[in-house]
Amino acid sequence: QVHLVESGGGLVQAGGSLRLSCAASGRTFSNYIMGWFRQVPGKEREFVASITWNSSGRYYGNSVKGRFTISRDNAKNTVVLQINSLQPEDTAVYYCAAGLGGSGWDYWGQGTQVTVSS
Repeated sequence: QVHLVESGGGLVQAGGSLRLSCAASGRTFSNYIMGWFRQVPGKEREFVASITWNSSGRYYGNSVKGRFTISRDNAKNTVVLQINSLQPEDTAVYYCAAGLGGSGWDYWGQGTQVTVSS
């Protein structure tokens, strides 16, 4: 079992930045691929970014490339999503997820709200 807790969301003006963090506990964090997703009410959950266990691979959704950066610290069991140049369309609940790869995402956090005002 892996327990994930997101933090860092909030209200920010367009053009601003936020740093979302996900703290993991439970099984060996470094075994897992970590990812961020977001969801707006009434819409499907959208892939934002993912990072491999050793940070050698980082992948981003098309809508966030160049503005979002994912990183992880296996010693601290954390994964961070740095969000720059926020736009109102980035408003969503952001979720952290963990998976072993190939079998989807096994664990999810409760989410943190990001609201961008124009």
